[in-house]
Amino acid sequence: MAKKLFDDAKKNKADEFYTQMPDIESEMHHYKEQFRDKVIFCNCDDPFESNFFKYFAMNFNYLGLKKLIATSYSESPIAGKQLPLFDVKSLEVKSTDAKPSHKIEITEVKDENADGAIDLADVEYLLKNRKNALTLLNGDGDFRSTECMDLLKEADIVVTNPPFSLFREYVAQLVDYDKKFIIIGNTNALTYIEIFKLIKEDKLRTGYTNFNVGMYFYVPDNWENYHKIEDGRKMVRVSTSCWFTNLFVKKHKESITLYKHYTPEEYPHFDNYNAINVDKVSEIPCDYDGEMGVPITFLDKYNPDQFEVIDALSRYTVLDAQNTNETVRLKKSHTCNINGRRTYFRIVIRKKGV
Repeated sequence: MAKKLFDDAKKNKADEFYTQMPDIESEMHHYKEQFRDKVIFCNCDDPFESNFFKYFAMNFNYLGLKKLIATSYSESPIAGKQLPLFDVKSLEVKSTDAKPSHKIEITEVKDENADGAIDLADVEYLLKNRKNALTLLNGDGDFRSTECMDLLKEADIVVTNPPFSLFREYVAQLVDYDKKFIIIGNTNALTYIEIFKLIKEDKLRTGYTNFNVGMYFYVPDNWENYHKIEDGRKMVRVSTSCWFTNLFVKKHKESITLYKHYTPEEYPHFDNYNAINVDKVSEIPCDYDGEMGVPITFLDKYNPDQFEVIDALSRYTVLDAQNTNETVRLKKSHTCNINGRRTYFRIVIRKKGV
């Protein structure tokens, strides 16, 4: 079902998956100290509709942020619904029917309405009464636009849910600009050549939220395939979704406890690759020093100090797939077969220090 949702969305060019606040809160609180005195950029978020913007705006002082920047995309179907741009005094929007892109830059959040709490009403008051807090962009607000790339240069950490159909390109831009980030992506992206190489080089890792849990996302009203309606909004559950980051994540410094012992009967070799098959991460043998093929869930527990990631097996190895010549790939076929029977995708690992 999750694959069909992503396939349908890609086919219809519909990348509108909006993240729930509880999912953002449960992940973000782990990075509090890493956020301090940083410029946060949410570059795939209509500011007042995005829960990413709301989270950082309401927690601006608690996190000790230096600055918060958010940009909207003019083609978003929900742009301007909660905070009409023509209500903001600092903007001059000629037509209420237009959906111009805009940016918000916040450097200070105070209790403007004196109710004893910092909440979204204070941020709304700030935007409506302080000039230049919210300004129009010249372009459409696409993360690849010159304006947004200039803002990216200023940012320390990018946090958002980018268009999943552009995930490779989005991550490549962050890597090119040498930016820290916390983003949501399809779990299957772990098997993309570009993403897998970053994991192998310890330049990217999964976040704190277990990636087997999945997440519910809000989708636009015109979506026909959805799972439930909550507070009048359609929602879909994407089981193959997880957080990706290059910030420090404590669980990736914790070693996996190894207790099982190797036997040839329990850990057979692959037919065409010199590695043993391990069906569960918890069953990685403690006394085997060669290469092992483990489930993709290993990457959510991967400690680079304990293991080395060698490659990944499917129809051929992930790293072989860099070669675009199909004939060469077939000659180097390393399918996950054991006694002629296909197994699931495997990550090839080896213990460190062997």
